[in-house]
Amino acid sequence: MENNKATIETLNDLVQINNDRIKGYENAIKETKNDDELVAIFNNKILESQQFKSTLTEEVQVLGADADNTNSISGTIHRTWLEVKATFTGHSEKSILEDCEFGEDAIKKAYQSALDEEYLPAYIRDILNDQQAILSQSHDEIKALRDSVEQH
Repeated sequence: MENNKATIETLNDLVQINNDRIKGYENAIKETKNDDELVAIFNNKILESQQFKSTLTEEVQVLGADADNTNSISGTIHRTWLEVKATFTGHSEKSILEDCEFGEDAIKKAYQSALDEEYLPAYIRDILNDQQAILSQSHDEIKALRDSVEQH
């Protein structure tokens, strides 16, 4: 029973960081000026997190909890996507991408923290590993974009 509660808490923390990621990319879109390619990439990241959130929410419900109760104060995962940098620093394409990369680093760490927990059931671990693989690709994509901006 205790493991069930801890699993629910971990999943709700991941739901929340995906909410943070969605908000972060929504902010990035607002700051992105006339760059349809970047807006499309950011929208894709929002869609990823919406899908992840949906899957995680279903699992929380299967475990018998309320998935809407995502403000877990005692959560084991430290959540910050772009909350630390709620307003973008320089508003340049490079600074926006740097902030997005910072957020991608944060969500990767959150997923790794979750996967480091020994109590997670194997099927939940599989879901998180799949999501983490996609997040890793997203991180690398944002990093490559940031690096390409530096070279211009």
